[in-house]
Amino acid sequence: MGIVVFLPLVLPLMAWPIARLAEQHLHPRTATRLLTGVAAVLAVCSTVCLGLVMVVGTAQLPGNPLPDGWSQPEVRAAVPYDEVVGKAAIPALCAVVVAWGRTLWRHGRVRGRAHRAPAGLPGAAVAVLPDEAPYAYALPGRRRGRVVVTTGLLDYLESAERRALFAHERAHLAARHHRFLLTVQLAARANPFLLPLRTAVSYTAERWADEEAARAVGDRRTVASAIGKAALVGRSAQVPTLAGFAAPAAFAAPGPVPRRVAALLGPAPAVRRRPPPSPFTTVGPAVWCAAVGTAVSAMSSANATVTMILIPHAATPL
Repeated sequence: MGIVVFLPLVLPLMAWPIARLAEQHLHPRTATRLLTGVAAVLAVCSTVCLGLVMVVGTAQLPGNPLPDGWSQPEVRAAVPYDEVVGKAAIPALCAVVVAWGRTLWRHGRVRGRAHRAPAGLPGAAVAVLPDEAPYAYALPGRRRGRVVVTTGLLDYLESAERRALFAHERAHLAARHHRFLLTVQLAARANPFLLPLRTAVSYTAERWADEEAARAVGDRRTVASAIGKAALVGRSAQVPTLAGFAAPAAFAAPGPVPRRVAALLGPAPAVRRRPPPSPFTTVGPAVWCAAVGTAVSAMSSANATVTMILIPHAATPL
């Protein structure tokens, strides 16, 4: 395997330029799907290779429950190993597993709490909480989700702006944005180099919902006005954790609101329906770097895994 096994651990370093180019030049829907897919593949490959480094580095230690083939000279010659790196990979891999467990546990706890909040209200698509704190969030469910909003926020918005709010949150539910956010959250826990993708997907998911709301309402300025008002009045509100984690809440959560408002005041982003763009265009580097980096990471992980599986069998006599 050699140094190739370490590629999936460092390839996520390209996340920052990809995230910047994608959120600036791609349609929000395309950027969200692309960045989430890249984050998921890179996180899986990074975790697999971390496990491979641990196994290879500790294969020759006494008491290691590995096949006898790992003790053969042919294995040592074919698979370079480093005991120091292997031992260091053990706590790193344990930290990843613990971080995933905590993230999933927190996700379930917050969703449970958010579902209990409107439990006593009628089972309508919109649940209005009698709360003076101005916030709103999309609450996903098994069959259909609900939009939860407080009277404190509704009092600040005009009729058209309320329609924009409901359209925005329904867009989150229809596109299942909480799944994208949970995926990039887990990916960032697997490899800190993927944190830029988590931040970028949080922004592009909001922009995706903004554009869907603008299309539903038919007035981009109304959506921009609703976002700006909600951001101003919602600064002092204590937003439910679900709003910023399991399901995004644009009308109460902090974020790059000025960028979103500026984007809504401009023309609608174009949806590309052509073949992959040229590498020499502004959007080309993001798409091609993501494709090449993901492919290299996947092939490196697959090659290392196959090598580790085949060599012990080849070295073990029949």
